[in-house]
Amino acid sequence: MAGSTVDATHGGDEPTQSGAAIGVAPSGAGAGYRASRTLPFAAEFRRQASRRRTQLALGFMVLLPLIILIAFQFDTGDDDNGRGEFGSLVSFATSGGLNFTLFTIFVSASFLLVVVVALFCGDTVASEASWGSLRYLLAIPVPRARLLAIKLLVALTYSALALLLLAGTALLIGTLRYGWSPLRSTVAAQLEPGEGLLRLLAVLGYLAVVLLVVAGLAFLLSVITDAALGAVGGAVLLWILSSILDQITALGAIRSFLPTHYSTAWLGLLSTPVQTDDIVRGAVSAICYATLFWGLAFWRFTRKDVVS
Repeated sequence: MAGSTVDATHGGDEPTQSGAAIGVAPSGAGAGYRASRTLPFAAEFRRQASRRRTQLALGFMVLLPLIILIAFQFDTGDDDNGRGEFGSLVSFATSGGLNFTLFTIFVSASFLLVVVVALFCGDTVASEASWGSLRYLLAIPVPRARLLAIKLLVALTYSALALLLLAGTALLIGTLRYGWSPLRSTVAAQLEPGEGLLRLLAVLGYLAVVLLVVAGLAFLLSVITDAALGAVGGAVLLWILSSILDQITALGAIRSFLPTHYSTAWLGLLSTPVQTDDIVRGAVSAICYATLFWGLAFWRFTRKDVVS
């Protein structure tokens, strides 16, 4: 009897210890659970790619240069295309693929690209909350900081892709229609195609940095609210408000602290020689604002009571 009791006790202890070793890690997490393996970047990228707003936004980036090209075919040359830098860019737009690309970037940078970036970054978390799927993602469980980081990276990736699609499509169809000619503008001497292409790439790089402010603001609003439209619209409206305030010269030096103050500094990349002072200031300002907004977003989300 004693032997059988010992055997029974021993036999009962062994599976219990084994089950503890297999089922629970020392940290309390399930055995085999790795936070770094939850919600892979590729999985979130595919999820966002399947969404209609992603497809429409990227599709419009391809469609816009085609619309501009078709519009130019109906130009009789009798209308006044405008004044100042805008009018000059219009007159140069049909003189080569690089110039057509520059014009497309010019007309898109102040509003269209702002809306697209705000859409990708402002909709990513708020839409999950409005659908009621955010809490299920966290219950997988996906650590909050990781979930937010992956969603931000995917949103930034699609924003960069939209910018590249716009410029790439404009360069392709502009070159096919108008040829591979030197880059011309009102702020620089004529640039050979090779150097002109490098200048355009630099312009895209600077615009991408400036738009980080929009990405940061929209992402922060996406964490704060469950309404995706409110996050996207709020970011766009605040950007427009900053642009309006920047036009008020009575504000003096205060304007230099507005996030939109250096948004057009990329024109310095087209000058001869290249003007980099405002570009450096604009890049530093954009990175600081974006870092602040993203930091606030992570701080808020990691402490937020997610019920939707």
